[in-house]
Amino acid sequence: MAGMVQEDGASSVSSSPLQFFSMMSLSPAFGSPYPWLRELKSEERGLCLIHLLVACANHVAAGSVENANIGLEQISHLASPDGDTVQRIAAYFTEALADRMLKAWPGLHKALNSTKISSITEEIIVQKLFFELCPFLKLSYVITNQAIVEAMEGEKMVHIIDLNSFEPAQWINLLQTLSARPEGPPHLRITGIHEQKEVLEQMALRLTEEAEKLDIPFQFNPIVSKLENVDLESLRKTGEALAVSSVLQMHRLLATDDEMPRRTSPSASRTSSSSHLQRVLHMNRRTLGEWLEKDSVLMFSPSPDSASASASTPLSLAASPKMGSFLNALWSLSPKVVVVTEQESNHNGPSLMERVMEALNFYAAMFDCLESTMSRASIERQKVEKMLFGEEIKNIIACEGIERRERHEKLEKWILRLELAGFGRMPLSYHGILQARRLLQSYGYDGYKIKEENGCLVICWQDRPLFSVSAWRFRRYD
Repeated sequence: MAGMVQEDGASSVSSSPLQFFSMMSLSPAFGSPYPWLRELKSEERGLCLIHLLVACANHVAAGSVENANIGLEQISHLASPDGDTVQRIAAYFTEALADRMLKAWPGLHKALNSTKISSITEEIIVQKLFFELCPFLKLSYVITNQAIVEAMEGEKMVHIIDLNSFEPAQWINLLQTLSARPEGPPHLRITGIHEQKEVLEQMALRLTEEAEKLDIPFQFNPIVSKLENVDLESLRKTGEALAVSSVLQMHRLLATDDEMPRRTSPSASRTSSSSHLQRVLHMNRRTLGEWLEKDSVLMFSPSPDSASASASTPLSLAASPKMGSFLNALWSLSPKVVVVTEQESNHNGPSLMERVMEALNFYAAMFDCLESTMSRASIERQKVEKMLFGEEIKNIIACEGIERRERHEKLEKWILRLELAGFGRMPLSYHGILQARRLLQSYGYDGYKIKEENGCLVICWQDRPLFSVSAWRFRRYD
């Protein structure tokens, strides 16, 4: 059953052991994986890894420490942070699941993390690597800047509040565009908000140099603070036309002190998992994202109660006092335009399994992006995957309450939330979308797509939506 021996001495895997694997459950009786698992082809190994990962996540959600521990041990024999896409994803998801389990013993968890050093320089480098390696931020900046330029036409005093001020390239591009205005450039003030003083100092230096070169009257106003602690009213200045840029930042205001209710989702039935994995040897090659999108429903099905609840309130908004207060304060400033870029995925579900499955779909596509353009040995790729994607995955899965800040939500919820706060949608212009398409073409980004939905922009990898960009204006109530 462990495999057949060929005449040349090499072992091969028949459908019999694979069928046996598909029917096994994670239990102490099985211990470590069978040796034949190591002989699986890449796609077969990937499906087995995802099967083990989802089963392990179900055990973690159910609080079954012993079975979860066995699952993590089995996965560790197949996962690798420098392997193929599935192996890399499995490595970071198991790390997140293990971290969640360890939090049941606060003393142990704190002791294991007490000597970790977070380097501000490394964090900045990783953010810049993501900007360079993937087109998502570039596209967001192009669309955001075009919306601001159009909204500020004819204005002489312009104030921009940047809610996540770390990349000078966005505003250097805007300065260059404004310098070419027929009526001349406006006086520009940018308020940059970031938690690290060093980041804002670099922003101020680069932007001031560029403004002087272009002879544009310019002022950079740095605010070292968490977003929720910023006093927006203090930023008001009479005579200025206001624009707001929020890039992958607003979702963090959804974090709440209240413990989210935890619902345990049942594991998939052995029958459905078995019939699914028996197709492994006969299936065509797909990307991990495609497989998860089409087939993972067989491995995780929400309970009837949670399914009916989701169906009855598809756009229910999680209560968040911080978000409500922030949007009210923003509305009171009467901005001419607010441009919001967010991850197009629902990582703010109340149950662990909902978040695990959503995150698997989303990050499968993100890892596929890097797999398509970079070698597996690339240090830059490994840094982005570990220090950016890996940390986001860990926050989504291992954290609860106020610690869980990566609460990504889909565009439909942001539309509802912003409209309820008093903002009106501003359709993105044809010229802005055309600029974004040209950027993709000029960089030769194959596999990336741009879709227009209800006047907003959705950036996709293949057909999987990953990020959304929407523009909003102050709407006065009479």
